Amino acid sequence: MPRNDDYGYAVARIRALELQLFEPSRLQRIIDADGLDAALQVLAESGYARWMNEGARYDSALEAELCATFDEFAAFVPDRELIDVFRIPYDFHNVKVLLKGFFKAKPGGKKRYDLLTRLGSVPPDDLVSRVESEEYGLLPWRLSETIPSCVSMWEQNADIVEIERALDRRMFAEIISLAASLGFPGVISWTRARVDSENIRNLLRMKRFGFDSSAAEPFFHDGGTVAVSALVSMISDQPDAWVRNFAYSYAGEAVSAAIGSGGFDFSEQMPALERALDDLCSSVVKGARYSTTAPENVTAYLWGKEMEIKNIRTILVSKAAKTNREGVKGMMRRGYFG
Repeated sequence: MPRNDDYGYAVARIRALELQLFEPSRLQRIIDADGLDAALQVLAESGYARWMNEGARYDSALEAELCATFDEFAAFVPDRELIDVFRIPYDFHNVKVLLKGFFKAKPGGKKRYDLLTRLGSVPPDDLVSRVESEEYGLLPWRLSETIPSCVSMWEQNADIVEIERALDRRMFAEIISLAASLGFPGVISWTRARVDSENIRNLLRMKRFGFDSSAAEPFFHDGGTVAVSALVSMISDQPDAWVRNFAYSYAGEAVSAAIGSGGFDFSEQMPALERALDDLCSSVVKGARYSTTAPENVTAYLWGKEMEIKNIRTILVSKAAKTNREGVKGMMRRGYFG
């Protein structure tokens, strides 16, 4: 495994690439644009212009930009696994799309290849070929075991929620395992924060819909700073009591800021909590930017890029829906420069 000293060149490349990232002022220009067309014009004045062909959907441009970023980093980062940590969720997204299409096609439904993304580590065409021919042997992330297990679940009870839960569990297990194998403390902390964030989202969903705590454990993932058993016990508590339980976790500040002590209104406060949880992950690796050799610079940049694209997508969707500008500002994630 490369040492920190092996990352001097990679960090120098990242410092140069920082010039391409959006500062808050550019995002503000898109927010202030008068309508979707004007917002797209502002976006076309940036590096995203190379993907914005006439008539193309902006989602395609955003995906192409992130895909190009992953590919570029893979060419100079000593540990390609640092990029794979980001690509794993997209691989599992594609597997979900293919399995759902496979299940729907049996009774005459339609497969949705258009929902596949190029952001995973396995090219979509290769994944389609392997899944449809049931040749899973060379697939990464223990998918060769997980996919047949999901097919078996469907044949037994046709429960798509159970299948998604199994895939999510495997996805987070692979992310945690890959980060641990790298051994970089900041990367491990970032993955733990990711797990905490997803567990909190699941906790809120189950609380909102009155989920029975006795059946909640499979919806939570190991590897975070809050034990699964503690999360299960919180379902019977009111959200404002969770602040104390999360106080010593990575997510303590985010939960406290979003929930406070006055109860929790899901429709009003959930967006704020979603933003706070993403900002939490940003803060975990933010300090790496002060080092000229820390591998965590890779994680900080790629997460910052994902947050930039999430912010741009949020703005463009809001422009199409003619959402109030102030409401959009409240949904903005902390970017790389935040």
